[in-house]
Formats: sequence, structure tokens, C-alpha cells
Amino acid sequence: MKTLMLNWNFMRFLRLVLGVMIGIQAFQTQTVFPGVIAGFLLFQVFTNTGCCGVNSGAKTDGTNVSRTINDIEFEEVKNN
Repeated sequence: MKTLMLNWNFMRFLRLVLGVMIGIQAFQTQTVFPGVIAGFLLFQVFTNTGCCGVNSGAKTDGTNVSRTINDIEFEEVKNN
């Protein structure tokens, strides 16, 4: 419920309007494919996701996360 109420932006409103409009058209014409598209758009609205997930293209806040690479030691195993 918290996800539904927070972070409303232009794209989320656009998906809501398009999902409702396409859903009404699908119901009136009794076609399945537009209904599936409307359901997908409304799913994105309710979960606050896009095609690539939540904030996948968002900029970072400027903090630098240092990542270290651990050296991996390999041991050779011989079959006798």
C-alpha cells in the first residue's frame, strides 16, 4: 500500500490514464489483446515499476561505493 501512494510522477499518471482508457475500450469492444495491455499498464502503476524495474535508470546520489576484488587462489587437481 505504501508503494501505491508514494513517488507519483508524470509517467505513472500517464500509465494510469492509458491503462484505464485502453481497459474501457477493451471492455466495450470485447477484445482480449487491448485488455492484456491495459492490465500490464495498470500493473506497472500499482507496483511503481517500468519495463526495466524500479529506478533502473536513476542517477546515484553521488556516494562512491568502493568494491574490492578478492584474489582467488586456484589449486591444480590431477587425476592419477
